[in-house]
Amino acid sequence: MTMLGNFDFDVIRRALPYLFLEGMRFTLTLTALAAFGGLVFGTLIALMRLSSYKVLGRIAGFYVDFIRSLPLVLVIFWFYFLVPYIGQWVTGASRPITVGAFASSLITFIAFEAAYFSEIMRAGIQSISKGQPAAASALGLTYAQSMRYVVLPQAFRNMLPVLLTQTIVLFQDTSLVYVLSIPDFLGAASKVAQRDGRLVEMYLFAALVYFVVSCVASFGVRRLQSRIAIVR
Repeated sequence: MTMLGNFDFDVIRRALPYLFLEGMRFTLTLTALAAFGGLVFGTLIALMRLSSYKVLGRIAGFYVDFIRSLPLVLVIFWFYFLVPYIGQWVTGASRPITVGAFASSLITFIAFEAAYFSEIMRAGIQSISKGQPAAASALGLTYAQSMRYVVLPQAFRNMLPVLLTQTIVLFQDTSLVYVLSIPDFLGAASKVAQRDGRLVEMYLFAALVYFVVSCVASFGVRRLQSRIAIVR
């Protein structure tokens, strides 16, 4: 009761504009861009794994296994601290290549999420009856056209609830950019907490916001999944 009695709700109220207009906007932007990029590259990786060329399949399989075996926070640090030096070595520049915190975190999440999205898309592609690509081929469509117009739209639709669920996980994972001192939602809450000396209030509020957003999004995914099941 003593802790609740000392709980300062006013510090949360004063910080709302900064938390949502700056922090949450950054978090949602990073989530949207990383999800889109991860889905695009993940689909390409899935097609490589399903390719008849074994070399492509092995390269894609190694990438997926390698990325999924690494902690995300380690990948974030690796991109942020090592990529500038790798860029310097590749380009022959006199100093490390400057990679901003936002660009570094975006590249990290796209590369990391692509491994997970690729497995989802691979399952979706394999869920399509083999007779459909065969029928598309009989109608004169090339492999690329068959994938673009017949297989991938259905695979995407079948896997949409799972893709959205992975995006919710991605939304939660973006809080890890806090370690790079990026002003995402958690980073913004941490700055306010350190400035005003109200760690309990701000971290509890941040946890509540993540919980509410994730629960609402999960409820929407379940509703969408039930609709898709009815249409089928």
